[in-house]
Amino acid sequence: MTYEELIERLDPAVYSSLKRGIELGKWPDGRKLSPEQRAICMEAVLFYENRHNVPKEQRVGYIQPRTSDTTPIRILN
Repeated sequence: MTYEELIERLDPAVYSSLKRGIELGKWPDGRKLSPEQRAICMEAVLFYENRHNVPKEQRVGYIQPRTSDTTPIRILN
């Protein structure tokens, strides 16, 4: 089985678990993800989102674009 086939057959629950692991930096059992594991999980999640046409608003790292009718927040010193 190739990597692409594996991702295409990936269960949505496993995808959610990988995504959550990236967010928290640990596995569901509490063990910390190594930098290498985090990178592999991120690659798998991004590939899954692309293959399964996950809406862009639900993808990892999505930032909603600004609308022109918003005003910037002014920070006072």
